[in-house]
Amino acid sequence: MINVFLLLGSNLGDRQLFLKQAIKGIENMAEVVQVSSVYETEAWGVEGQPNYLNQVVLVKTDMLPRAMLKKLLDLEKALGRKRTEKWGSRTIDIDILFFGEMIINDDPELIIPHPRLHERRFTLEPLGELDNQFVHPVLKKTILQLKNELTDSLIVKKL
Repeated sequence: MINVFLLLGSNLGDRQLFLKQAIKGIENMAEVVQVSSVYETEAWGVEGQPNYLNQVVLVKTDMLPRAMLKKLLDLEKALGRKRTEKWGSRTIDIDILFFGEMIINDDPELIIPHPRLHERRFTLEPLGELDNQFVHPVLKKTILQLKNELTDSLIVKKL
C-alpha cells in the first residue's frame, strides 16, 4: 500500500457538501487515513471567482497512479464537474499531490508530484497540517520549508 496525498477543492454550489461527497467517493477506491481541516481560500490563477474550500486527504492504495487518476476524474464528473476553462470555477476538483515518492513526468495528463503545489498556499497549508515533514521528492524540501519559502499572498484561512 502506498500513501497518496489528494487535494480537494470546490467553489460552486454547496462547497462543504461537495467535499464530503468527494471523500465518500474516495473511500470507495482507497483507505482514507487522514483528512485535513477545511480551508477557505481566494481563487488562484483567475480573478473574480467565488472563494474555494480546500482540503487535503491522505489515502493508502495499491492502485497504480493512472488507474487512480481515471477513478478520480470519474468521481469529479459524477459530482458535476465540467471542464470549460483552465482554473475555472468547479463543483469539485481532485488533484493528486504526491503518490508516495514517485516522480511521473512523461505524461501531460498526469504529473506527480503536482507541478505547482509548492507555489500555492491553499495546497501547502492543509498538506502541512497532515505532514509538515514530508519531503518533496523533486525539490528535496519538507512541506514546512516550502511553506516558509512561499511568495503566494492569497488569503487562506482554516474554517
